[in-house]
Order: sequence, then structure tokens, then C-alpha cells
Amino acid sequence: MSFVNMMALESAGAVGGTGSVMIILVYVAIFAVLYFIMIRPQRKEQKQKAQLLSQLAVGDSVRTTGGFIGTVIDIDDESSTVIVEFGNNKNCRIPMVKEAIVEVEKPEDALKDSSNTKEDKKSK
Repeated sequence: MSFVNMMALESAGAVGGTGSVMIILVYVAIFAVLYFIMIRPQRKEQKQKAQLLSQLAVGDSVRTTGGFIGTVIDIDDESSTVIVEFGNNKNCRIPMVKEAIVEVEKPEDALKDSSNTKEDKKSK
């Protein structure tokens, strides 16, 4: 008996209540799989980005969604915008929304990374 025929018989009441319980269990299982594959990771990523943007400070080096790398020079929490300075001469200042920031590097982290690479070069 095909699935379509089974569904027709079930809706007519010819099959017992166990068939409808099985269908409900299948739908619950599908929803659970979708939750753990799609919804949960997306929420986790949103929380991480919100934490990243809440810790944003003046002087941080940032990378934008467009791939530009610059330094934060001003933060306006009311309108959730930041002013980022780009370029070698640091003469290009662009206001942008915080959500356009993808990656943040603190100045302390940059100093630690540069000191680690210097130590690695000395040991070779």
C-alpha cells in the first residue's frame, strides 16, 4: 500500500490511531533535526557577533563586510554607528553601521602577535 493510499485511509478513519502518532513523531523528528542543523548554530553566531560589537572600542582594528581594514576612531551608541579611518595616510574617515563590522582585533592582541613572531625569528 502506498503512502498516499495510507494517508487517505487514515483520514477516512480506516487505520487505527497508531498511524497518526507515527506521522506526528516523524514531523517532530524533522523539526528537531532542522533545529539542530540550522536554527541553533545561527543563534549562536548572532550571540557571538553581538558580544563582539558590544566590546568594540576606539583604537580597535576592524575588518568590514566589504573587506576594508581600518581603525575605529569614534563610536556613537545611540545610532549604532562607528567612524572608521582607512588608508595608509589615515585620511579617509567613513561613518558606518556597527553591523558592517565582521572582525575586530584589539591593539593588545596585535602587540602579542608581533612579539611572538619576533621571538620565533630569534629562535631560528
